[in-house]
Amino acid sequence: MAAKVTVRTNASLRTKIVWGALAASMTGLVGLLSILDSGSDTLSATGVSLSPLTSIDTGRGVDAIFNTKTELNTTDWDSIVIVHSGSPAGSAESIAEQHKAVGYDGLSYHFLIGNGTGMGNGEIHLGNRWLTQTDGAQLAGLQSNNPIEICLIGNGDRKPFTDEQIQYLAQVVSSLADRLDIPRERIYLHEDIAPTTSPGRFFPRASFNELLGSL
Repeated sequence: MAAKVTVRTNASLRTKIVWGALAASMTGLVGLLSILDSGSDTLSATGVSLSPLTSIDTGRGVDAIFNTKTELNTTDWDSIVIVHSGSPAGSAESIAEQHKAVGYDGLSYHFLIGNGTGMGNGEIHLGNRWLTQTDGAQLAGLQSNNPIEICLIGNGDRKPFTDEQIQYLAQVVSSLADRLDIPRERIYLHEDIAPTTSPGRFFPRASFNELLGSL
């Protein structure tokens, strides 16, 4: 039986995350806006990373994910799919290299969320495909036309994801669903739509759904 994973949502955890991330997240947001405004070529490789956002309670700062290089497509994104990287560590660069090896032109996911190994714990990476509003990988089993693909760094069949990863995943998913009018029944784990265990048996589905319901 899979171990039960509980995501801590108490005040002390939230305070630690919020105050610990405040300075870095504001720097990351300013950096993102500067890069997008300048049309920098650094976007052509993997995208842009944000430090953990400034508030899990109110969502302040999460709107940074909508500062895309190409005008935000508010009509065609029709679902959200959550996967895991399948590896204990990873970065935008390392996963982009893996994707190139199987025929993609770079990172094929729209978002990555780090676990502290290869990326910061709770760090959110906006992939170049999200910034340019283009399709992601052709995930097995997917029936929708335009899914937003979010990858958690880690192997959820071997180890639980961090509290910060699940907190920020819920924040990003909730914001995307609200802004783009994606119904909650079209928010999938990859295992819901394909013969795979991704994002893994340790993914805390019940706690994640509870977090979504609270945002």
